[in-house]
Amino acid sequence: MSLNKVDREAVPEMPNRLGLSGIEFIEYATSRPQALGQVLENMGFRPVARHRSREVTLYRQGAMNLVVNANPDDARVSGTVDGQPVISAVAFRVQDALKAHNRCMELGAWSVGSHAQAMELHIPAIHGPGGSRFYFVDRWQEFLIYDIDFKPIPTVDPNPPALAGMSYFGVVQYIGAARSADWQTYYEHMFDFSSIPDEERFGILPKGKLMKSPCGTFLWQLVEPDVWMDGDDSPECLQRMGFGVPNVAEAVAALKARGVEFVESTQLHPEDRGALTRNTLGSVAFELVHK
Repeated sequence: MSLNKVDREAVPEMPNRLGLSGIEFIEYATSRPQALGQVLENMGFRPVARHRSREVTLYRQGAMNLVVNANPDDARVSGTVDGQPVISAVAFRVQDALKAHNRCMELGAWSVGSHAQAMELHIPAIHGPGGSRFYFVDRWQEFLIYDIDFKPIPTVDPNPPALAGMSYFGVVQYIGAARSADWQTYYEHMFDFSSIPDEERFGILPKGKLMKSPCGTFLWQLVEPDVWMDGDDSPECLQRMGFGVPNVAEAVAALKARGVEFVESTQLHPEDRGALTRNTLGSVAFELVHK
């Protein structure tokens, strides 16, 4: 039995043992939902549905779902400082949510207890950095998780178009000093992410370590504190999300027309490779990246 050269040197595909297939939603926890909602609407999101039993609102534009959790009984909401919103969860699309959750548990993840009430959907989850959660969602094609737990807002378009063609590009996570290797191992081990070489950079803040999801649809950026920030004891957390756009300059112009302000300096030119919005509400910023 012989193998030709092509078979012998075939490059195996990246493993994707959880069946990851993108981001289903990103969640903010906040005690100031109206203020955060205004920021999101300036970025092109629209409120399309409200949770049936909790103070939770679903925002959407294009293929992006974004959840604002202001439920006072949620410890992640009551634990926010000075009302500053925090990214409290990322939901991954998977082929089988229960299998994905069980595999992560076998690999050492900590499960999140279910708080689903009667007639509510249970979404399996594990603990993430800084008190955040990683959810696993397998209802993202014919049926959606929002069909059960949310009521559509009347007269609102349930599928508003994406402003300037925006879509989820990635998530920036702040980590502790000298913790890059630990977190890289975690994402490789738990989710089959792979590291991107340092010479391959995206966006406008070329810091930290970049990793790619096994489905190839989004990136994860791990950023340590600067060396000169001795004694930096800020907690590890999911810091901000990045949006991919076909044309950064056009997206910046469209957002500026809606009142969004961008960071501009001699080192940072928004119309080049990407752009960063100014911090609002003390903690909310977004990055635009050329797709």
